Amino acid sequence: MQRPLLDNIAWHSLSDCQARFAVGTGAARRYAPGFSPIAGFADAERPDFDALAPFCTAGEPLYCMDWSGAAPAGWQVTLDSTMFRMVWQGGMPAADEALAVTRLGPEHAAQALELAALTRPGPFGPRTLELGEYFGCFEDGRLLAMAGERMQAGSLHEISGVCTHPELQGRGIARRLMAMLVRRQLQRAETPFLHVMRDNAHAHRLYLQMGFEDDRETVVRVVVLNGA
Repeated sequence: MQRPLLDNIAWHSLSDCQARFAVGTGAARRYAPGFSPIAGFADAERPDFDALAPFCTAGEPLYCMDWSGAAPAGWQVTLDSTMFRMVWQGGMPAADEALAVTRLGPEHAAQALELAALTRPGPFGPRTLELGEYFGCFEDGRLLAMAGERMQAGSLHEISGVCTHPELQGRGIARRLMAMLVRRQLQRAETPFLHVMRDNAHAHRLYLQMGFEDDRETVVRVVVLNGA
């Protein structure tokens, strides 16, 4: 377990492995517009929003984690909740040769955005598919389930964007996609982890059953820069 990286995973992702996808300074960084709207801070408990502001647009929702307290001057908090950070502790999932998947690329961005807007798996943008390997299941040309990778620091690799269209829910497709990703990450000597909102009890139970374990419960907030 790479504890220092995991405890401030957004910052370490944005300032190291995924710096090419980020904008910001030595104190505050965010994924560039078009990617998942997530920010990270060198000091997660005392975030420097003044350093972040030049890289944000007024009214744009931005996800932050690991801090609490009053909203900084010029910003407002529009969501204040918690989520579980979970780390894989299970064995190697078996190969699933029967699962028909497609590697998602820029040509699938519109369908991925539509599915994310319908199912709300977390912050997602038109270029999120570029952050890692994303795979989807199609039926009659429609993307009906997907899962992929988002933040990465050291050997830690986040599984994210897990969602299934309501028409296919209950068939275990998302679970199979996640197991495939876990298998691929373990084969690369990576440590899979993920985030799940506290009120998403069904998904939380599923991830525990799969082999993830709770690492910690952390604050997650959406902040918006006020207009001039």
